[in-house]
Amino acid sequence: MHTKPYPDTPDGSKPSLAGTRTLKYHTLEDDRPREKAKRHGFEALSTAELLAILVRVGSQGESVIELCQRILKENDGKLYLIARKGINNLKSYRGIGEVKAIEILAALELARRYQQEEFEDRFKIMDSSDAYRYLRPRLEHLDHEELLVVLLNNARQVEECVRISSGGVSMTVGDVKMIMRPAIERLAAGILLAHNHPSDNPNPSSMDDKLTENVRQACHVMNIQLVDHIIVCRGKRYYSYLDNCRF
Repeated sequence: MHTKPYPDTPDGSKPSLAGTRTLKYHTLEDDRPREKAKRHGFEALSTAELLAILVRVGSQGESVIELCQRILKENDGKLYLIARKGINNLKSYRGIGEVKAIEILAALELARRYQQEEFEDRFKIMDSSDAYRYLRPRLEHLDHEELLVVLLNNARQVEECVRISSGGVSMTVGDVKMIMRPAIERLAAGILLAHNHPSDNPNPSSMDDKLTENVRQACHVMNIQLVDHIIVCRGKRYYSYLDNCRF
């Protein structure tokens, strides 16, 4: 006896999903970002479409594009806010499991490191804007404060960037001896002091002022130039002690 492949339809053909919620889940829309990238290049894709390539499929009633658009919308369209969520918070989105969350965060970390590599070949810091361009990919994405010291040679080229301390959201402990040690060991001609404010308020605190003055005095004794102290915030905002005549 011949059995129809799809007994619920009169002619045994595959049933149409039109008009059902299932269609949105199985539609070829999930594959369109890849095809668009092949035809036009990745630069032609929106951020949601690029994210959709990583996520791959949506959930019932929501296509992968819609899912990624929702994730972006709930994070003000900012990738760094998505990166800050961590694995468990990303898993709260329907359709995002642990594997997908890890893949998304790994891709964002690769993007950050790619941006950082641009400045690793003897980047020259001549003013505060140069300093911010160098420091931004290292500090902007963090949800806690970190204190860095950038070692410079006589030509103002970066020799090394050293993390001095990492703290909570309210303060970073900066010990002057810890700051000066790598500069002395590497015979640096100058140093650039830097830290971030996760609060996005670029104005220095009294503790920032005290640390800057202590480091300035130590640099004077050691004949090392303190080039600047930069406070990095998101949204292309920063504070320069040099620009504000605080030295």
